[in-house]
Amino acid sequence: MDALKMTVAERRQLTEHICEFTLAPADGEKLPSFTAGAHITVQTPSGAMRRYSLVNDGKDPEVYKIALKREINGRGGSMSMHDDAQEGTELQVEAPENTFELTDAKNYLLIAGGIGVTPIYAMSQQLLREYKPFEVIYCTRGEADTAFLEEMKSTLGDRLTLHHDGGDPEAVFDFWDHFEEPKDMKVYCCGPQPLIDEIEAISGHWPEGRVIFEDFKPVEVVRADDKPFEVKLEKSGITVQVPEDRSILEALRESGVPTVSSCESGTCGTCKTRLVSGKVDHRDMVLMDEEKDSYVMICVSRAEEGDLVLDL
Repeated sequence: MDALKMTVAERRQLTEHICEFTLAPADGEKLPSFTAGAHITVQTPSGAMRRYSLVNDGKDPEVYKIALKREINGRGGSMSMHDDAQEGTELQVEAPENTFELTDAKNYLLIAGGIGVTPIYAMSQQLLREYKPFEVIYCTRGEADTAFLEEMKSTLGDRLTLHHDGGDPEAVFDFWDHFEEPKDMKVYCCGPQPLIDEIEAISGHWPEGRVIFEDFKPVEVVRADDKPFEVKLEKSGITVQVPEDRSILEALRESGVPTVSSCESGTCGTCKTRLVSGKVDHRDMVLMDEEKDSYVMICVSRAEEGDLVLDL
């Protein structure tokens, strides 16, 4: 399906750093439906492609609603949305996909950390509509950092457990009582990596498939020990500097070089580019071993040493 042309119809500030965006079809056409846990890929005003979970009811939707945190130390997508996506701004949006979908179970435990609440909130509302038993544990630093706080309190009642740790590692929520004995339920968890790591560690004795995680970053795009390098474009004769905190794709885009991308996480294959020369640190999940001497996924992979020459 071609990208959807959408317009920012409304912005709503949920917390100091989290904003909800309501996106309406620019041409008035009917939007594809979706189920809770789905996400859309948005081309932000900066050109970066980013995935954001949908938070509204996906049955015959007239709009798509997403909420995102302004990440000062991120890769620029959220800052571009917060700073540049004003009401009336047109955006290219890919149709919803769902790799974090609710499946049948007798009971559900939904765990959210920080901005990871977006798919969890949508799931809780779907389970409410379906009259299914569930519980939500929602962890944040404090009340001021808690998106959808009043909506969740009013709709979920005693199904909701809120925990604020104040940023103190010693004050995090103790999940052990919920995982000590495997239960006949499914657990859905979305949040920062420390939360994911903790739930994975304490649920290892549960049957496979009972505990499900959302992860938009299956590979590390930028690592703390990354070094800058140059990319030479053989066809155009351009040389682009790739800083330690940018991917090849981002550096090319910022230099005005036309690029094609979708996931920007090394999983879809859209940005596959022919490699002329150079040693690559391959970080994608797409290329076969026999392709790695000839191609590079420029959204995540880097020079292992020296510089790279690409067929662009």
